[in-house]
Amino acid sequence: MDAEAESIEKSLALLGIPSVRHVTTARIYDLEFTDVSEAEARRLADRAVERLLANPVIHRVSVHPRST
Repeated sequence: MDAEAESIEKSLALLGIPSVRHVTTARIYDLEFTDVSEAEARRLADRAVERLLANPVIHRVSVHPRST
């Protein structure tokens, strides 16, 4: 259910690039918290995902700390 990816696949074929097997799109949210532990930041990020950022029926979500 990635309408943007489907449109890109069709457009690539129209541009003469027909051998693309599959296209997916992604959205990244970078949440940066201050004055909270890593565990609390994860809890807050999970809450943001559940309540605002994603629909679990159509989105796959990965929450992880940023590498330093």
